[in-house]
Amino acid sequence: MLRVSSLPSLYNSAVTQYFIGTSGWSYPKGEGTWNGFFYPPGTRNELEYYTQFFSTVEINSTFYRPPNPGFAVNWAKRTPAGFQFAVKLWQKFTHPKMFVEATGEAAAVSQQDVDVFKSGIEPLVRQKKLGAILAQFPPSFKNDDFGRQVLGGVMRHFGEYRLAVELRHRSWSDDPGTAGILRQHNAAWVQIDEPKFASSIAMEVPLTADWAYFRFHGRNAEMWWKGDVETRYKYLYNQDEMNELAGRIRAAAEKTSLLFVFFNNHWRGGSARNAIDCMRTLQLPLKDVPPPLAMPLDGQKSGGLSPSVP
Repeated sequence: MLRVSSLPSLYNSAVTQYFIGTSGWSYPKGEGTWNGFFYPPGTRNELEYYTQFFSTVEINSTFYRPPNPGFAVNWAKRTPAGFQFAVKLWQKFTHPKMFVEATGEAAAVSQQDVDVFKSGIEPLVRQKKLGAILAQFPPSFKNDDFGRQVLGGVMRHFGEYRLAVELRHRSWSDDPGTAGILRQHNAAWVQIDEPKFASSIAMEVPLTADWAYFRFHGRNAEMWWKGDVETRYKYLYNQDEMNELAGRIRAAAEKTSLLFVFFNNHWRGGSARNAIDCMRTLQLPLKDVPPPLAMPLDGQKSGGLSPSVP
């Protein structure tokens, strides 16, 4: 049985519930900071400010370490009723090589690891604010015996929650059996948009659950492999591209009852800008829009940032 309850939504269509937001909300440092581009100078609580405009957010910090239950209590307290968190799964479960390089420890997953992660998100579950868990696998994660074993373990350990699975190697989309594996657990195969290469997964993959999960990373192909965690995501979708993405979302809405949509092109608040543009394009009700993000996208160039987000 899923440990997440039915979700009240700020954005309801006749059939489908929409939750649209960004991947992460705190980017305080570096050239890609949100300070002054999304957050006004002197903003004291970024999460509370963020929730004035969006109904959901992905938590990225949980990729690097299991969530602290005390932090989760504060996240729940500082967000309004109905707000939903998507929690990225700890890298030990999805990126064992990266975990070893970062910690020097073995990446063998224990039941204690599972229990620690679950205890960290329990405050969100109790407050009905856990929308989903995101298991993002690296582009090198292939559909082989090892890959299927790891994927199966993740689904067994976390199948009691809504689980979104982001697979990025084409061997998964080349195999018709992948969708069946995910459907057995009502796990959503993450629909992604990012630069495409020979090894990349298909642009569109089957829906595998009664809900859907989208992640839009931008299309900065030039910096995708040689850029850092900031410049790789220096991209702003223009209106033609937004219409294309909105078409994919609408198609999923015809077949599902719940939609999560996250923008990860976070350079200087680009993801927040595009999340607003997405809601506008889908003709969903908009809450107040921050002045720097209020100007429509018309006339913007693909891959560039608008005058309001230099």
